[in-house]
Amino acid sequence: MHQPGRVRALACTLATAVVSFAVVVLAGAQPAQAATAFTSTAVSQNGGNCATLPNNSTANGTQLIQSACNGAAGQNLTFTPVSGTVDQYTVATATAGKCVDVNGASTADNATIIQWTCHSNPNQRVRLVPVAISGTDKTFSLQPVHSGKCVVPAAGSASAGAGLVQLPCGSATSRVWRLSGYSTGGTPTTPPEKTVRVYWLKPSDVAYDQRWPDGIANVMREAQRYYRQELGRTFTLNTTVVEVVNGDHVKSWYENTPNGGDRYWWSVFNMEDELRRKLSLRAPDTRWINVGLISAEGPGAGGGGGGGWVILCQHDADGAAGVNGPMNRWYGGMVHELGHAFGLPDAASTDGTPMSASFYSYPNTHFSQAQKTQILNGPYGSFLS
Repeated sequence: MHQPGRVRALACTLATAVVSFAVVVLAGAQPAQAATAFTSTAVSQNGGNCATLPNNSTANGTQLIQSACNGAAGQNLTFTPVSGTVDQYTVATATAGKCVDVNGASTADNATIIQWTCHSNPNQRVRLVPVAISGTDKTFSLQPVHSGKCVVPAAGSASAGAGLVQLPCGSATSRVWRLSGYSTGGTPTTPPEKTVRVYWLKPSDVAYDQRWPDGIANVMREAQRYYRQELGRTFTLNTTVVEVVNGDHVKSWYENTPNGGDRYWWSVFNMEDELRRKLSLRAPDTRWINVGLISAEGPGAGGGGGGGWVILCQHDADGAAGVNGPMNRWYGGMVHELGHAFGLPDAASTDGTPMSASFYSYPNTHFSQAQKTQILNGPYGSFLS
């Protein structure tokens, strides 16, 4: 429609008229490697306490502490890779959607580790440096990029309640954290090619909620089952089905920042641009089919699919999480949009196939033989096995 290097296809799951088209331009060369986003606790190897946002605070400047691991949301941290690097991440607090930050960008010993509104400065980036500990995996030092020091409980304490600070790195276990959610066990890698990668982009002011990645993953598994039922083969999902990506902006930015002439697309186009930049994706991308959902919408917003991409806004993300009506609507909608990603156009009429408004009747909808043939012979047919 206007800017190069993107998917452009109309087919929102909430649209009353289902129409679509795509304008696709190949993106330029991208970095060869990109790490994977993940959500995890951070468990100190000196005492076994978890890094914690106390009282689920949403306030800027709140110092993180260590406390007994208890599964609380305030102990979930979301690590998002910094584009163009293989070991640097921004780290977001789950309940507040803010970023872990070294107070005042200080390089001094004992500067406090706090949460603050996300920005792009290096005091909100940490380098994950693998540390070998016998009998334990996924152990790292967390090194703020701007200072080169390590995140440590104050005075290296093993006691619950100790605040987190930065101190010089060393071999002590107080400098080491286990990140159980780290998806590759040591070396950042991209998912295998010819798979379907799925992203939930969470704006910086949207609180993390496990129902969203879990629900989106379940919708993708149901779509995977349906494609096998219909085609006798299906696509591959990765071990970490949903990659959680912390957005650079607040929700209203995605909704109100113009991106093309039609406001319907602003949220999802802004999401697509950010995913492509952070994860070195392309449009079209011959390596993966990419499915992005964002917890942002705005007036009249929608989404669609085409050219190996699906881009969907908040009502689809909420539907997948189980908070926006009957699930069959969201199962059918994903099957429909993946059909576009695989190269199918909309049906000319409501004809019983999921490429028409019949997807609302899911699971009582079926691909035609012509649609099956077009998928299998299309540009992503080789992704199905």
